[in-house]
Amino acid sequence: MSDISISLQLYTVRDQTAQHFQETVRQVAALGYTGVEFAGYGGLPASELAALLQETSLQVAGTHLGLERVEQHLDGEIDYCQAIGCQSLIVPSLPRDLYTAEGMHAVAVRLNALGRHCHERGLTFGFHNHALEFAPAEGKYLLDILLDETDPAFVQSELDTYWAAYAGVDPRVYMAQRTGRIRWVHLKDMTPERTFAEVGDGTLDINGIIDAARLAGAQWYIVENDAPTIPSLESARRSIENLLSLRA
Repeated sequence: MSDISISLQLYTVRDQTAQHFQETVRQVAALGYTGVEFAGYGGLPASELAALLQETSLQVAGTHLGLERVEQHLDGEIDYCQAIGCQSLIVPSLPRDLYTAEGMHAVAVRLNALGRHCHERGLTFGFHNHALEFAPAEGKYLLDILLDETDPAFVQSELDTYWAAYAGVDPRVYMAQRTGRIRWVHLKDMTPERTFAEVGDGTLDINGIIDAARLAGAQWYIVENDAPTIPSLESARRSIENLLSLRA
């Protein structure tokens, strides 16, 4: 039996949710996932999505919302999250022009303010990285500037292990250096050609990553494949079956 609770970032199956959102969520639950992370709600009102989550017994690991959307409609998004039982709101990326030291200093102030408001309303706020955040600046990574200049009570990290590795950073080492700041971990895998693979089929040390995430204080383990080369639900199935086998 698995010793971790595994969620799926629904971006993985976006081709399916675009056609049949509710049925796809049901299929994700049937694969054995215990939670989902949203990248859109399929146009459903909160009451219908809450009913779907209750029907499938799926927990909500979090939701991805763009920075502009969050800054312009934060209270409405928090209201929706609370109505569906989602306790985490995560910004998945930043505008490209902010990926400089100056940009990180500036955006840290903005994220702190957003995170403070989320905290006051009972939600956890976070930021998800890609590879660009590991560019060097001022003797550290851009992501370090962001984390160093935000309050851990207001801004947590969702570490995407694939993109860290893609940037040449060992995610196990980075998580050890950021104990207490890693709330969510994206579990992904990489082919020898550095493209996306189903979790457990690639070159990354998945067990080592999970163990490091646990020591760092991670609370959510989230499977994602940005670009499956097999049918997306089959990709999701293969990843969770591999994970269950690895953690048996």
